[in-house]
Amino acid sequence: MHKTIMSLGILTIIFQTSCHSAKEEKEDVGKFLVTSAITLDTAFTKEYVTQIRSIKNIEIRARERGFLQNIFVDEGQFVKQGQLLFRMMPNQFQAELLKAEAEAKAAEIELQNAKMLADKNIVSKNEQALAQAKLDQAKAEIAVAKLHLSFTDIRAPFDGILGRIPNKLGSLIEEGGLLTTLSDNRQVYGYFNVSEPEYLSYEKDALDRGNSNVQLKLADGSILPDVGTVEVIEGEFNNETGNIAFRARFPNENKLLRNGQTGKVLMKVPVKGALIIPQKATYEIQDKKYVFVVDNKNKVSSRNIEIRGEMPDLYVVEKGLKPGDKIILEGVQKVDDGDEIKYEYKQPLDVIAHLRLKAE
Repeated sequence: MHKTIMSLGILTIIFQTSCHSAKEEKEDVGKFLVTSAITLDTAFTKEYVTQIRSIKNIEIRARERGFLQNIFVDEGQFVKQGQLLFRMMPNQFQAELLKAEAEAKAAEIELQNAKMLADKNIVSKNEQALAQAKLDQAKAEIAVAKLHLSFTDIRAPFDGILGRIPNKLGSLIEEGGLLTTLSDNRQVYGYFNVSEPEYLSYEKDALDRGNSNVQLKLADGSILPDVGTVEVIEGEFNNETGNIAFRARFPNENKLLRNGQTGKVLMKVPVKGALIIPQKATYEIQDKKYVFVVDNKNKVSSRNIEIRGEMPDLYVVEKGLKPGDKIILEGVQKVDDGDEIKYEYKQPLDVIAHLRLKAE
């Protein structure tokens, strides 16, 4: 019996200790740091999906129908302006040139005879003129034959990198048939679409217009070291999307970028009266952002918000909050919808000065 009493005493102590610990933990969890959404004039960096285009990108096609006799280059090779790339079988055009030259020679002899006879008044000057015209025509035929023959040698029109070569040696290439592509990637363009409000902010903000620099985020998440510049804005808006196209130029000294790549242009967008909250005050469910709003009775409620833009440690809120709304700053993972809490309020500007990203 004595052992039974001792056991009950121990259980009582354990139970009391457990209740006391749970009570202390609940009290600790009930203390939260709270701040407010604040309105500021600022600028945030926004990502825009972009398509990379070479400053020069062309298709190289056959000018004449014929068999592909020589391929002097390889796919992906860098070539210089004027470098010989392909040769179409020239036999037919060489024969046409020889024929034209022979006809020109005969016309020249005929002209000499006509001139001699005209000088002796045996034939009229018209006969000489006709012989001259015949020679001129023969010379024109030579020029055309040389031009056609020159088309059998396909050369690079500028420095660049070759694309795929779809045909093999001996292939019959039709007139206009695709031989390869050529891209000048020393600099590239990034095209991206901007909404009308962002376009207006960009155009109205004189300081930001003076600094039109943008960055490029690549597909692997890395940032291109070379800074780009917005240099062209399209002349009209797309009626279906309400967007307008911007074009930025990026240096490509290390030849990393190629025509057709994708990425994201990072551009600073000025915002007047932006509603700002710390990122650490939010949590995410199924790709949607939420905050816990504290009412005047100290009760919290979950609220979905829409994010317009992002800065280091901060979000620019589009919808879901208004200036002065109190939100839980720290402890968003420790509270449930409808809880009544105790909190310590911290001024928004003071919070912004001491931000850390992760929610606690």
